Amino acid sequence: MISARTLAEVKERTDLVALIGEHVPSLKLRGRSYTGLCPFHAEKTPSFHVNRERAFYHCFGCKESGGAIDFLMKVEGHTFPEAVRDLAERAGITVEDDESPEQRRDFDRKRREAQDLYQVMNLAALFYETQLRQHDSREYALAELRSRGLEPPPRTGAEDAAAGRIQETLDAFRLGYAPHGWDELAKYLRAQGVAASDAERAGLLLPRSSGTGHYDRFRHRLMFAVTDTHGRVVAFSGRALAPLPGTPEGTDKPAKYINSPETPIYTKGNELFGVFQGRHAIRQAASALVVEGNFDVVALHARGFANTVAPLGTAFTPEQAKLLKRFANHVTLVFDGDSAGQKATAAAREPLRTAGITAKVAVLPQGQDPDSLLRERGPEALKALLASARGLRETLVERALDESFSQADVYEKKSRIDRVLKILTEENDPLIRATLKTLADELAGRFDIREGDAFRALEHTVRRAMESTERIVPQGSPPAEARVRRKPRGSLERAAMIGALLDFPGLLDDPEVEEVLSLLEGLSTQTAATLGRHRSGSEIVDVSAFLQEIPQETRAFVSGRLAQPEHSSIKDAKGNLLDNAEQLRSRLSADEHDEMVRQQRRLSGDFEAESELAAQASEQARRKHKIKS
Repeated sequence: MISARTLAEVKERTDLVALIGEHVPSLKLRGRSYTGLCPFHAEKTPSFHVNRERAFYHCFGCKESGGAIDFLMKVEGHTFPEAVRDLAERAGITVEDDESPEQRRDFDRKRREAQDLYQVMNLAALFYETQLRQHDSREYALAELRSRGLEPPPRTGAEDAAAGRIQETLDAFRLGYAPHGWDELAKYLRAQGVAASDAERAGLLLPRSSGTGHYDRFRHRLMFAVTDTHGRVVAFSGRALAPLPGTPEGTDKPAKYINSPETPIYTKGNELFGVFQGRHAIRQAASALVVEGNFDVVALHARGFANTVAPLGTAFTPEQAKLLKRFANHVTLVFDGDSAGQKATAAAREPLRTAGITAKVAVLPQGQDPDSLLRERGPEALKALLASARGLRETLVERALDESFSQADVYEKKSRIDRVLKILTEENDPLIRATLKTLADELAGRFDIREGDAFRALEHTVRRAMESTERIVPQGSPPAEARVRRKPRGSLERAAMIGALLDFPGLLDDPEVEEVLSLLEGLSTQTAATLGRHRSGSEIVDVSAFLQEIPQETRAFVSGRLAQPEHSSIKDAKGNLLDNAEQLRSRLSADEHDEMVRQQRRLSGDFEAESELAAQASEQARRKHKIKS
């Protein structure tokens, strides 16, 4: 665990404006904060504010907020330790860990070994890239790219915008060519001083079955570099090419793809192809497209769909879903329309659901993949397909109950009903679960299966879910998103008071201010108390720790005030706070008076007595709230 001292030093020595300026070049000083276009969502009018003094940012559009560590985690997809180490390296800070000496030595050893492997993989990527430009047999790789509409343009500087995008995409994904010789990469790495054992550990070389020495794992293949979220090459995927002249007849056809084995720096179920190249586009769109193949990713990036990723030769995993969740809360699955694509769609549901990612499905025409659809019908066809995407749950139910259901045997029907039952009963949202009865009725009506244990089980479960839903959502209640929680009386005055304290926390020590803090009831009182605890000086607040302790419902307001203070001086803030306190006292007094009158009217019909009691109540409220006559 990273030590508290390191965290404090990283926060103190990081210039948040400089850090964010690398990603938001439009930042300009406006008053006491910097403003610019938000890097987390598309906008035309700047709503993103950065406060250098408090090392804090807030977007008034999408409500993203935080400090330097939060920013790197969100914009780059880093984990917390990765973000801290990145910032520490920038500031020249030695990261200290709260570990035993043995744990520290083991960590340092593994880190050195990983760094060595990253270097070896980078050298291999450079080698493959060079071969795609220079090798005598590179034409085979170029022909494969050409067949996909991705041939790199001649580097004359005069290519059009589309050709320029293709070249940028090929460079971003570090496409290359693995020569057909048995040990061309091995010889190159040896010349670079890389030990064969390190290259073998990186998955690039294989030991010869007889004798000594090693040979290249990838030969005569178009190479795709697999990068992690830091842009480091961690693996390769090699696509088979047309056979070379002189290849003996009857030679076994090579596997279409060969992928790197798992290594100390690569676990295929943890990475997504294209996530590094597409991280900013995914963040901007708040959504990702998930496709099946490497070529699909590259083709979509080259044609403007830069928020595209793909699993790496495996079913979509929970770890990949968690990785994607760092950048977006929604995905659209664009898997092939064949049976394998349908299985991949069904398999992705549980990892996405567990990660809290909502999903839609864009159904491709039979026999096509995203790459072929783009080449044959253009980007507009893909846009139309994405616009017509349906929810993942609805798609899976429809597929389970398609026309082939009536031809299935009893065991297959039972299996399909069980799948539908699982999908429906796993929904936790009561409003979504309210559709279960309709779906069950549709199922029964379409296939006339009201008889039988399977459907009775389904009806029983649906009825139970509906009863639960009715308990949660009363009959005739509006949808949850349509219900507006009424603000308590005095909310505006309390918000203004807490805003003044956020702008100048030193007011907490002012006797006049202390006298009115009791007016901040409930959440505002808690916010003020928490603010005082996280103050290290008269005006300095540990923003990250402070925000973690205040209620979620007040966090957006507090974040906005921390990033964009409204008061230019402590005198101005104090005056505003005391003015709102006086208004709040008057409002509370009037409310208490009105409540007293209502109570007396309920208790008696003597209106003269009520008037006298009302006058007494008014005087009591004035004294209680110290209101001047």
